Parts: sequence; C-alpha cells; structure tokens
Amino acid sequence: MKNLLTIAGSDSSGGAGIQADLKTFAALGTYGMSVITAVTAQNTLGVYQVAEIGKDMVKAQIDAVFSDIKVDAVKIGMVSSVEIISQIAASLMDWKPRRIVVDPVMVSKSGHNLLRPEAVEALKKELLPLATVVTPNLPEAGVLVEKEVNEAEMEEAAKFIFQLGPQSVLIKGGHLEGAARDLLFDGIKFTEFIAPRINKKSTHGTGCTLSSAIAAHLALGYDLKEAVEKSKSYLSGAIEHSFPLGSGVGPVHHFYEFYSEAGLKHI
Repeated sequence: MKNLLTIAGSDSSGGAGIQADLKTFAALGTYGMSVITAVTAQNTLGVYQVAEIGKDMVKAQIDAVFSDIKVDAVKIGMVSSVEIISQIAASLMDWKPRRIVVDPVMVSKSGHNLLRPEAVEALKKELLPLATVVTPNLPEAGVLVEKEVNEAEMEEAAKFIFQLGPQSVLIKGGHLEGAARDLLFDGIKFTEFIAPRINKKSTHGTGCTLSSAIAAHLALGYDLKEAVEKSKSYLSGAIEHSFPLGSGVGPVHHFYEFYSEAGLKHI
C-alpha cells in the first residue's frame, strides 16, 4: 500500500479540498493522510468563511505523519498565507519526500479568494521549487506569470512557470471552450492531453481531484506522462457520473467505479 499525504484546506461540503483528496487516494487504492491548513465554511453555493490553522499546528501535523509513516507522495492544495507556505516548505525540506504535486489553489469556483495576494510570491519562491509537478489552471497560470493566459499562450506560460523551479508544469485547460486540453512541460518537450468536454453542472473539486490522482499514480510507480493520462481518465469518469448535491455546483463522483462493480445505482 502506498501512503499519500494531502496538505490542504477542509471543505465542509465534502466536494473539494482535503475531503476530495482523501476520496481520490482511496478510490485509486492508496492510503490517504492529511495536514489541514484551513477550515472553510462552504457548500455547493460558495465559501462563506475561512479560518486558517496556525503554522505551529501545521508543522506538528507534518512532523507527526513523517516521523511515524513512510510518505510516498505529497499533494499540496490550499495554502493561504505566507506563514503557512514558509512552514510547509521548511518542513518538506527537512523530511524530503520524493514526490510533491503542487496545486496552486487561488480562487474557489464561486469566486472566493483562497490565497492571499501577498502569499503569491511565497508560493512561487518557496513551494514551486520543491514540486515534482505544479498544476495551475489558466487563471492560476495567469497569476503566476502576472498576465492573462489564453490558449495560444499556454506554452509560453508553461516555460515561464518552469523557470520558477518545479521539475514540470501541467497547465489545465478546463476553462477553454471545446475539448479539455491540458499541456505538460518537463523542461524539454511539451505533451498535450485532450479529452472530450463533459457538459455536467456538478464539477466541484475537479482541480483537487486531478492533482491528487496524479500524486497517487506517481506513488504507484507510473511516470509523469502516464500519471497524467490515468488521472485525466479517472477524472473524466468522475465528472461523467457526477451528481446534483445541494442547490449549486455539486461534486464529482470519486467512487463511480466501485458503484458500477457493486451494481449500485449512481447517485
């Protein structure tokens, strides 16, 4: 069994953040552990309040896990402040996990800022250089390169972000029209991943789920290209079988394969 650690915020509605990460880890046959960086009050309609966890408690959680359990890969999601980012970077440099996936979560689907503006530079300088792969969507890539990024500028943006220090960059094109086009850059070559767009309303947690799936597949021994391919396939199924929960944007279905195998109706 491979052991995965997510360092991220908690989503009280269960569709994104820590909850989505742990569901993804479990669905892909790995054991999930968590370091909570913030608690959010949110549902399918939006984020209403955020309470950050103190950096000392973040450090204590990381130390507790690494001092006792082998960690095969780390996924980093919502890290909202300079202090928390600096602590995570320092702790990971101490414990030196082999694989780190950084998902630079900045804004929720409902438009709530999840990363303080002053923390962007800390993210770029302290966390990105530790990343095996960083997985921004187009708006997040725009923040990292300090200008709006469209489809024609994805390669240029990937090169810019690569210069910030990660081993590779995956720019997600979910905000584009038409097919879902993602672009991977490893510092030498570009690899394009194209999947049919699935027109579903319930897409809460897609970014968290994809980055967690990549971390899990890397831990399972796949190379980065295979990990991205398998993760996109898993996410496509989760979106296809997503369900309407609440009055807003519902979650993807992390366990759709198990429901099918058990002969259960999808929710």
